[in-house]
Amino acid sequence: MKQPKNKGMDRRTFIKTSGMIGLGVAASSFGVPKLLRAAPPTIKIGSVQPATGPLAVIGVGQRRGNQLAVDYINAKGGIKSMGGAKLELLLGDSESKPEVGRSEADRVINAGAKVLTGPFQSGVAMAISTLCEQRQVPFIMDVAALDKVTGKGKKYTFRVFITVSGLLNGAVKYLKMVTDMKGVMPKRAVVTNTADAFGKGMSGGFVKFMEKSGLPIEIVDRIQYPLGIHDLSAEVARIKAAKPDILFPVSRPGDGILLTRELYKQRVELMGIYGPGSPGWYEPDVIKDLGKLIYSVMVNVPWINPSNSVYKQANAAFLKAHNRYLDTNSAYAYTGVLVIADILERAGSTDPEKILAATRQTNFKNHPVVGGAIQFNEKGDNTGALTALIQVQPDADPLKRVKIVAPKEFAQSDNIVFPAPQLWKR
Repeated sequence: MKQPKNKGMDRRTFIKTSGMIGLGVAASSFGVPKLLRAAPPTIKIGSVQPATGPLAVIGVGQRRGNQLAVDYINAKGGIKSMGGAKLELLLGDSESKPEVGRSEADRVINAGAKVLTGPFQSGVAMAISTLCEQRQVPFIMDVAALDKVTGKGKKYTFRVFITVSGLLNGAVKYLKMVTDMKGVMPKRAVVTNTADAFGKGMSGGFVKFMEKSGLPIEIVDRIQYPLGIHDLSAEVARIKAAKPDILFPVSRPGDGILLTRELYKQRVELMGIYGPGSPGWYEPDVIKDLGKLIYSVMVNVPWINPSNSVYKQANAAFLKAHNRYLDTNSAYAYTGVLVIADILERAGSTDPEKILAATRQTNFKNHPVVGGAIQFNEKGDNTGALTALIQVQPDADPLKRVKIVAPKEFAQSDNIVFPAPQLWKR
């Protein structure tokens, strides 16, 4: 007897049809009218930081700050003007060497990076800036201070961080404030610095600013040493012989620790340590390592805004992930990527000319660092960048020992300690 025709579907038709229905159901579950939709594009950002070498403790923090911002932007829906495009960080390691930084920047550009950020060191920044100008790739620096990185002939280079000139103005302003407030004026001073581009430029500029400041403080010696040095006993002996009242160091974390321990060991008498503008005194590892020896150190520095809601949210996430607070360097790294995302959102494109046009129109207000709205002048510098005066003060929690003491609108403490107790009496 002839079998009746199956009014259903054969196996091949069933598989094909059910597969299409499945896609349709999945799409409709997300409110997508089409059966298929393309995944949003990915926008690659190159991050070149000193992740190994003498500044690795900072460079790793910079990377983490960049990545935290990328994750935040992606979780918020990506770049909406480009269909929810997700950001992807392409990592480069400068090893604290300008030539390596440039080659790493070239590598991430070749891998598809449309915008670059980083690189912490001014010498590396100059090398990458030259490359980006040649390759016509926007370079939004999160941290690098030397004035000449931006400016003359630069089209693609912008800086979120403050310039050395801005740092120096803040250093002299706050030094005058402290000496007036306390009624104590040091007479003799020694300047120390690492012999890299930033160290030389910052300390040399500070000496010139001090000469013009009207403050009656004589710089009796300026001592330079290589970045990554492992012994500062001879340099500290020279400081002791100069008999300064105050020390003005331009340092990094490693030499900051060495310097402090050697000052303690050789019992160098000082009214205080005042950093005109450099890392080396406020990183969590340094705070924990030096304990009481670092109390009362003051530093003029671009700093976090602890009362800002953006900072509070980012810091909580950073603390949970890495068990350390978002400090000035990692916070600026975080801010740099937020600024890039804001630029891309307004550009609506990865075309470099459209990115440049959007960058010049930046007016980014809600960020986690001390200062005004981030806007770029004709040189590519952030006109809203400011410094704060911070001091390391006693607190049971090492992560809360660094306090803003000026300006007043950002201050966490109004108790500035100066002169400071001698290191061996703490």
